[in-house]
Amino acid sequence: MPPLILVTPCQQAAGTEFADASISLSNRYTQAINDAGGMPLILPVTATRDQIAELVRRADGVLLTGGEDIELKHYAPDTPPEIAATIKDVEPERDVLEFALVDEVFRQRKPLLCICRGHQMLNVALGGTLIVDIPAQLPGALAHKQLERKMELVHDVSLAPDSQLAALLGTTRTGTNSTHHQAVARVAGALRVTGTTSDGVIETMELKDAGQLPFLQSVQFHPERLYDRHPHFAELFRAFIRATARK
Repeated sequence: MPPLILVTPCQQAAGTEFADASISLSNRYTQAINDAGGMPLILPVTATRDQIAELVRRADGVLLTGGEDIELKHYAPDTPPEIAATIKDVEPERDVLEFALVDEVFRQRKPLLCICRGHQMLNVALGGTLIVDIPAQLPGALAHKQLERKMELVHDVSLAPDSQLAALLGTTRTGTNSTHHQAVARVAGALRVTGTTSDGVIETMELKDAGQLPFLQSVQFHPERLYDRHPHFAELFRAFIRATARK
């Protein structure tokens, strides 16, 4: 059996069937897992704390995906109103679910891959903070929110030569897409920065103590939208699946 990968979805206020609360997830995440040799299972947002623990137990790995902003109260409760106004479409229920999910992943020591919002959620869940809005708080920063070019390489990321990601991608410098207006600020104590853009925005992280989990890679960009045309990104998903297959 291929490794079972638990994948987090977004929650929509109104879905297609009955216009009530529904889940939403780009097929590119599950296709990337399929192509790497895994079997994706989308996490129900209605899962209880006990069910989350059981789902993690049954899963071989967990993928935290992209989405909307995390509620400010978790990382920047004293943000000035004019900057707080940049936060849109928060998903409070998803925040609670993913905090519990990260806790279980570390408790049960399962492989973890974090993408975009997942990268930010990991940092916050482990005690770090976020830049609330890059344009407002980092004057002169690169254009990091380029939704109209989400399938394109729009800026470079410099990777630490001793990082696992540099080894996986076979390079210390790679182009990436970029669709975010927030970023990691204070890095959680368990994590180390392994990649930044030229303006200093943190794009990739891994564990300081690699022995805490069988695998952890955290990226601000969206490799699931790049790997079919830029094959080195496929190695990130393959390495994740290889880690989940180890017994």
